[in-house]
Amino acid sequence: MEAPDHGKPMETPIETPIEPDDRVKAFGNQLVGVHLWLREELARLREDVDSRREGRTERPRELRAHCLTFCSALSRHHEGEDEGAFSLLAERFPDLRPVLDELRHDHQMVAGILRRLEELAGDADAGDPAGAERVRAELDGLSALLESHFVYEEKRIVEALNGLEVPAWRGSPPAFLITSPEEGRDG
Repeated sequence: MEAPDHGKPMETPIETPIEPDDRVKAFGNQLVGVHLWLREELARLREDVDSRREGRTERPRELRAHCLTFCSALSRHHEGEDEGAFSLLAERFPDLRPVLDELRHDHQMVAGILRRLEELAGDADAGDPAGAERVRAELDGLSALLESHFVYEEKRIVEALNGLEVPAWRGSPPAFLITSPEEGRDG
């Protein structure tokens, strides 16, 4: 499966605000921050798989748990976009509807890879070298797809997200902007 070609990568990184007041004003920049976090988590997961493939023990983390945690975070991010942010953007910016449809299609492709990863992760944890190879192959495909997807999404919707004023998002970040399970919990 080839990653969709959504265009060239951005040439300059977008700075992501980290102060609480900025979070309220710049949902698009927050999205970029979440993408950066997801990229870093995927890189760590790939390192874990490589450690297993190469017989190194310096990364003692349970691979299956790490994989499931990453898959859950990525799924929550995409479901939050599909169920909330994209509907709001389509309503306020009708010209973005074709872009949002493309992004939703990518989310379906990613969901298929995540399902396969969840099925394979136990084999890699059990010390099966072929299982670790299969997991790595899926992660490579996921990485290529996500990089293309994130860059396209950032180019096409960050400005619109930054222009949104959503009072409900002030007190509680929407699912697509959450990077940890604790962040989404009430009290």
